[in-house]
Amino acid sequence: MRDTVFVFARVPGLGTVKRRLARDIGARAALRFHRATMLALLQRLLADQRFRTVLAVTPDRARFHLPVRVARVGQGGGDLGARMHRAMARVPTGRVVVVGCDIPDARASDVRAAFRTLGHADAVFGPAEDGGYWLVGLSPRRPAHPFATVRWSTAHALADTLVNFRGRRVAFLRTLRDVDTAADLRCLSG
Repeated sequence: MRDTVFVFARVPGLGTVKRRLARDIGARAALRFHRATMLALLQRLLADQRFRTVLAVTPDRARFHLPVRVARVGQGGGDLGARMHRAMARVPTGRVVVVGCDIPDARASDVRAAFRTLGHADAVFGPAEDGGYWLVGLSPRRPAHPFATVRWSTAHALADTLVNFRGRRVAFLRTLRDVDTAADLRCLSG
């Protein structure tokens, strides 16, 4: 089975994306950031034919136009862990990666590195500077509940997730910054 990367994204809409960032820079600027960052990541990933790229969106049935052709699936309900688990279950016997769309420095080379790492590790994480992670990849040797009891959107998200991987081979990619606030945005452009 071909390696698959799911790009997790909220459907672009004014007032519905990057709400914390919007409080700092305005809803229109936050929407422009979200759309531009998502599109740039998709273009980079789609250019690499070594893996299949799928856009996993929420809400599931929303329609929107993108200037690239990419397979789309709905994320479904539940917390982030339930939604990631559901996406990864679509590839039960292959290597699968989920990457967030709000990481301006994420590259196709990071996804390739994740898939290479999954050749000898059960899981790979791209840590985020805020204590979460911007990428998670799983080999077919996965725990039954990889995202159970995680405090999402906190500094504990990565540590909580790693508890579910005790006894498994886990590796890490480079640490990147996700953009949730104007301060995060300033750090990227500074």
